[in-house]
Amino acid sequence: MRYRLLASVLAVCLTAMGQALTVNELAKFLQSSVQLKMTDKEVAGYLGKVKLKERLDDRTIEEIQGYGIGPKTTEALRVLRDRTQQLMAAQPVVPEAKPRPIPPPSSLEQAAIITDVREYALNYSKSLPDFICTQVTRRYAARKPGTLHGGAADSDPSWQSLDTLQIRLSYFQQKEDYKVVLVNNSLVNKDYSEMGGSKSFGDFGSMMREVFEPASEAHFEWDHWGTLRGHRVMAFAYRIAQDRSQYRITVDEGKLSVVTAYHGLVEVDPETHAIMRVTSEAENVPEGFPVRSVKDVLDYDYTELSGHTFLLPLKARVDAAFSDVLQRIDEEFRLYRKYSAESEITFDTPPPLPDDKTKETPAVDCKDAKNAGDPRCKK
Repeated sequence: MRYRLLASVLAVCLTAMGQALTVNELAKFLQSSVQLKMTDKEVAGYLGKVKLKERLDDRTIEEIQGYGIGPKTTEALRVLRDRTQQLMAAQPVVPEAKPRPIPPPSSLEQAAIITDVREYALNYSKSLPDFICTQVTRRYAARKPGTLHGGAADSDPSWQSLDTLQIRLSYFQQKEDYKVVLVNNSLVNKDYSEMGGSKSFGDFGSMMREVFEPASEAHFEWDHWGTLRGHRVMAFAYRIAQDRSQYRITVDEGKLSVVTAYHGLVEVDPETHAIMRVTSEAENVPEGFPVRSVKDVLDYDYTELSGHTFLLPLKARVDAAFSDVLQRIDEEFRLYRKYSAESEITFDTPPPLPDDKTKETPAVDCKDAKNAGDPRCKK
C-alpha cells in the first residue's frame, strides 16, 4: 500500500520578453497560454515585460477575456492599454484557430488497452532489477489563501521551504529501503520512517498496482489525449469506492488514520501501453479529520540501467490541505545504478528538475497538414 504520512514556457513567451509585439501576436500568445494551462500569475508576470507596437483598447481586452484568461492577466492587459494610448491603432484581432480534436479510441479499443495496462501494472514490480537511486525530497508549507496570514482567497500559496532530504533508496528483491543521508546538507544516518514531518512511500509500483488490482474494482473511462515530455499519451479517468480502497492517510505519526475513496488519471503510452503518469485524489475525507484533502502525482520516465532501458519513477508530488495550512512534498528520483550494498553515496544534492519534465501539454493531431512542423509530430 502507498502511504501518505502528512504533518514549460512557450517560445513566444521568450519573444514577448525580448521584443515588441503586435496586438494580434499578443492575443495569440494569450490564447495559447490558456490551452497550455499556464497559471494566471505566470501569464501576468510575462505581460509585465511585454512591449507593444500598437495601441491596445478595451474592446480587444474584452475579446481576449473570452479566451478564459484570469483576473491578474486582465489587470496586466489594462496596464498595457494605458501604456499604449499614444501608439497607432491595431489591426482587428484574429483568434488562432482551435486545433482539431483527436478522436478517442473506440470503446472496444479502450477495453483492450485497459486490459493491457492492467497486466503491465500488476507485473511492473516483478519486471524491475535490483537497483539503488538518490531520492531528493523537498518539503514545503504555506498558509491557505483566504485564511489569517494566507493572503487573498484567489491568490497563489506563498510556499516556504521546510527542509531538503537526500535519501539513499535501495530496491532489492522487490522491497524498498529508504536511508536518509543528508538533511539540509548536514550528514545524518536515519531511516526515512524515523524522520518527523510529512512523508510518502510506495512509488515503485504500489500506486499503479492498487488502481488495477481486481479487488479495487476501479471504474475507467476515456478522458483525453495529451503530451508528456514530448510523447503523446492517452489519459483514462478512474474511481475507486471507499469499501474497495487502499488509499490511506495517516497523521500524528500514526495516531490517526483513515482510508478514503479516491479518483484520478492514468496516462498511458499509446504504443506500449506502459504507464507514464498516475494521479490520485482523496474523496469525502471524514469531517473532523485533520487533513481535508490530498492529491498525488507520480511521473515515470525511461532510464538506462545496466545496459537496459526501464520505465522508472522520475518525480512525485503530494499536496495536502489542513484547515488553514497547506503542505507539499516534492520527490525526485535521480542517479539510478545497479544495486550493491557497498555502493557509494553522492553527497551533492541534484538541482530541481525543470518544469517541462512534468508539465502536460495538449496533444497535436499530426494528420493535420498545418501541424507538420510541430516537434511533437517528429519521430
